[in-house]
Amino acid sequence: MNIVILMGRTTKDIDLRYTAKSMPVARFTLAVDRPYTKQGEEKKTDFISCVAFGRLAENLEKYIRK
Repeated sequence: MNIVILMGRTTKDIDLRYTAKSMPVARFTLAVDRPYTKQGEEKKTDFISCVAFGRLAENLEKYIRK
């Protein structure tokens, strides 16, 4: 299993939905600034689509706001 830790900002509130078997699924997008820039360039931001399942999805929807 791989683990990734991203620090960024949510672009909008978490979208929580449930599957046919009542499994919570949260979808959201994180805006993550690149830690480096070339001299004279503006900061660049990457937009990363994320999906969470189960209890984590419910907690994200409950506590995370734009």
